[in-house]
Amino acid sequence: MSSPASSADASTRQHGVPTDATAGPVIAFDHITKYFASTDGQPLEVLRDVSFVIPRGEIVAILGQSGAGKSTLLNLAAGLITPDQGSVRVLGRDTRETVDWHRVGYMFQDDRLLPWRVAWRNVALALETDSTPAAERKERAHAALGLVGLGAFANSYPHQLSGGMRSRVALARSLVNEPDVLLMDEPFSRLDAQTRGSMHRELLRVQKLRHVSILFVTHDVEESVVLADRIVVLSPRPGRVHRQVHVTFDQPRVGTPQTVALTAELRATLEANNQEEIVS
Repeated sequence: MSSPASSADASTRQHGVPTDATAGPVIAFDHITKYFASTDGQPLEVLRDVSFVIPRGEIVAILGQSGAGKSTLLNLAAGLITPDQGSVRVLGRDTRETVDWHRVGYMFQDDRLLPWRVAWRNVALALETDSTPAAERKERAHAALGLVGLGAFANSYPHQLSGGMRSRVALARSLVNEPDVLLMDEPFSRLDAQTRGSMHRELLRVQKLRHVSILFVTHDVEESVVLADRIVVLSPRPGRVHRQVHVTFDQPRVGTPQTVALTAELRATLEANNQEEIVS
């Protein structure tokens, strides 16, 4: 019997991107091409004919060199920009249409905490765009902080928290709406190695509890191997899907022979792509 992921892949290959909001992938990029304006006035092609899906319940990493279009794909998935060609479907709906964005969380590279708000009020900020009553906002913010192990620090200001704790507050804010999908833009890149490892473990724990589907971008090869169920490797600009890797070995993966081998293999792939770009 085939797995849900392999069934989704087969459906994509044979019939195009699945569109059913329940059975299909949570995000589907279908032949995406994207241009931006450049300083010389000519269109700059950032992505070219990119197609892949994020199956339900999986963690998918987008890996590539700087300028490969990783963050552009994340912003397309968030509905912040639209493709010039192709389509992006989130929870079964084209992002040009009405998407229930409350079911999508976004965690930025910077924690973006408001310094004049204590932790729980920073988390509750994500609930202030709708009609959620104040008492419920507070209750849910405290619950989200408890989920990430910061219940005792709900009334602490950002300057009273370590870098890792601030990242946990940002993670709680991304989860307070109980999203089905979490988008992450290199959220741990500014942390030291020890704290980053702690946040990796925290993310995997929360993902297992909430069954949230995660799409994150990174330039850290080892991070992609440690966290992801599958890795989408982009070629240099214009970004194209060079390779998709299914990571099938068990957690925890830190320092295992399989992790070391796959990390080295992917680094070689990125280096080869970079050399091809230089030569061309």
